[in-house]
Amino acid sequence: MFNEEKLSAVLAAYKEYFPEHWKDEKYKWEAIAHFQKYWDVKAENFLDMFMTATDKTYNLLANMNNYPKGMIKGFATVDPEAVRVMFMKLFDESKNLAERIDQFIISAEELRVKYDDGTWRQHYQTHNAITTYLWLRYPDKYYIYKYSEVRAIAKTIESDFIPKRGGSIANVEGSINLYNEIREVIIKDIELDKLLKDSLGNSCYSDPEKITMTIDVGFFASRFYNQEKEVDLESLHSDAKFSKWYAPVVETLYKMGGSGKRPDVHQKIIEDYGITDEELKKVNSTGMAQVLNDIDWARNYLVYEGLLEKGESGLWVLTDLGKTVIVTDELASKITAKWIKIKVAEREHRYIPEIDLSQYYIYRDKVGENKNTPYTKEDFLSKVYMTEERYDTLVALLKNKKNLILQGAPGVGKTFTAKRLAYSMMGEKDNNRIEFIQFHQNYSYEDFIMGYKPQEEGFKLKNGIFYQFCIKAAEHPDKDYFFIIDEINRGNMSKIFGELLMLIEKDYRGTKATLAYSGETFSVPKNLYIIGMMNTADRSLAMIDYALRRRFSFFEMEPGFNSDGFKAYQESLQNETFNALIEQIVDLNREIKADDSLGEGFRIGHSYFCGQETCTEEWMKSVIYYDIIPMLQEYWFDDKQKVQRWENLLIGVFND
Repeated sequence: MFNEEKLSAVLAAYKEYFPEHWKDEKYKWEAIAHFQKYWDVKAENFLDMFMTATDKTYNLLANMNNYPKGMIKGFATVDPEAVRVMFMKLFDESKNLAERIDQFIISAEELRVKYDDGTWRQHYQTHNAITTYLWLRYPDKYYIYKYSEVRAIAKTIESDFIPKRGGSIANVEGSINLYNEIREVIIKDIELDKLLKDSLGNSCYSDPEKITMTIDVGFFASRFYNQEKEVDLESLHSDAKFSKWYAPVVETLYKMGGSGKRPDVHQKIIEDYGITDEELKKVNSTGMAQVLNDIDWARNYLVYEGLLEKGESGLWVLTDLGKTVIVTDELASKITAKWIKIKVAEREHRYIPEIDLSQYYIYRDKVGENKNTPYTKEDFLSKVYMTEERYDTLVALLKNKKNLILQGAPGVGKTFTAKRLAYSMMGEKDNNRIEFIQFHQNYSYEDFIMGYKPQEEGFKLKNGIFYQFCIKAAEHPDKDYFFIIDEINRGNMSKIFGELLMLIEKDYRGTKATLAYSGETFSVPKNLYIIGMMNTADRSLAMIDYALRRRFSFFEMEPGFNSDGFKAYQESLQNETFNALIEQIVDLNREIKADDSLGEGFRIGHSYFCGQETCTEEWMKSVIYYDIIPMLQEYWFDDKQKVQRWENLLIGVFND
């Protein structure tokens, strides 16, 4: 049972949406017609037949992190007859549906294990994929089951049946009953019947029972119906000038949301910025939607890396590269591409020269003494998922020792915390008083303090980055300065610091020593704080030098999943799948902590899951596939079954 008025409202919106939507979604009807034409389970070459028959399914059987069609191709390459039997049994209507689906999954896993070439970690034959096969074969009987779509339409029309994550076959059966009830209403709707018949071409399946249209209504409810998009018109300014690039973005947002406000927004844009109505009509909304998604992804990546923040002007401000610059949205993707190259090199433990990103900056912000934004302890606690007591301890350690190392597992937010700790102690965001570097195996005393560098006519003595920053700090003794070193244990620290190893101690601050190259006297000022970051899960590195260890306090950073800040962030996303995923990560951390070969220093950090304004399944899957699972493979390199079990548990969050 469901609320008929709610369904009527959904169908009314769907009718309005259908003509524009058809060009993007008609491939579903074409996929069926193509499959029906080419499917022949008795074909001599099963693999070729399968690939041809499913040629029009596109993202229904393949997307960024899910490859059911690709795995069937792999299975059919090594054992075509076994795959043929799998489909014969799946399509045997004399057998119980639940048994057929379960058997298909079991057979796929058996093939994966039997023929695994080292890359077959998943078989991807989920209930979504299997119901897609059934829909293609029997388009007048079966619906595609996708948890997010079924749940969206069920909640929207206040159905008695709401699928539950982890409900497996019960969800599939419940969705069939729900869709059948919705279809009974759709079949009687003359207007919908006419819309479909007027749109169908020779390449499309006729859909006499409106099965595929019912699936499409569920898709509409999950992606577009009541999905209002907030548009901040102030953010459409760029240095007091409106960029016409934003006009199609606004059009796309409001088309996707189906908002009645859209004409008003268009009118406001036309009046305020001189954008003509004709220009708006030329917009390719589908293309711009993709651009918008790319920019959101790029911006989220930079926020996640701690490089990007929202400035007071409403513009995005990039602050972590030694200077403050203002970046427009359309440049976010370019900056991200450069930054990813840097991060990839770091993760592969390769040294790369500094990459100049200045060509990607659009406006430079001349920061004066009075333009810095105040930053308090409360600001720190709102951004860094840490308790107030631990923050107080952190500040006390740094003030007492002058030198602090933040150590912890990957993703606990060490780099993110270091800079904001400096802000909070300065009382303002003054990036002129912060220097950020990263150690690597080739980093030397000459880079850090002083050394001879080749010039056109020989060599010239040049001051290193730490030397210059100490001079800068000494010129302003009434202000605190912060030198931040990422991956501090990745370099040869005794060699890098040289004679300054003694001078960085609190008791020796201000004491002069003679430098090796220049012979001049030099001291480390008392107002300079050193913050280092160290990844405790990197087993390729030796323990930190004892001589340096006694000159630093060590603060263990912990995953912040249970902190008030993370819980508030988690609640703001309002995403059931995200909640289920975090529960699995917390359980995973318990097992890592209990593992004698690992321990708490190897736990998964919270920052992998932060920095999102909206939470998408694609983003969550990318974190699992490209961050978490590779890490587990390193942790348990000698226990593939354990890695596989956790991979199944983590990916299983999305499969229903």
